[in-house]
Amino acid sequence: MKRSEFEALVADAIDRLPDWVHTALENIEVHVQEEADEYQDPDGEGLLGLYLGIPLPERGADYSAELPDVIYLFRRPHAELGLPPDELRVEVERTLIHEIAHYFGIDDDHLDEIGWG
Repeated sequence: MKRSEFEALVADAIDRLPDWVHTALENIEVHVQEEADEYQDPDGEGLLGLYLGIPLPERGADYSAELPDVIYLFRRPHAELGLPPDELRVEVERTLIHEIAHYFGIDDDHLDEIGWG
């Protein structure tokens, strides 16, 4: 899958988010990257996505003039799943929602408990 096709999947996934999610997202950007670098994935796990920033519940009254948080979606690991287009679209949406959950302060343990790990 070409990068432009993957970027279109990501844009569609963002557009499909409920309005309340769009309203709640503040100071955050979504970036497509080929794959995680060694800083983002020091254990070489082949991450599908990554949230870097200050989760919403941890933002205090002094939170201002901060650089945007970033959600990374990694093209190559998604492509290497070898999924048909419809299943890949669902996986991209699932990855985006997983990373947005981190923005909302939901950790991996809780995501595992509710089936989103």
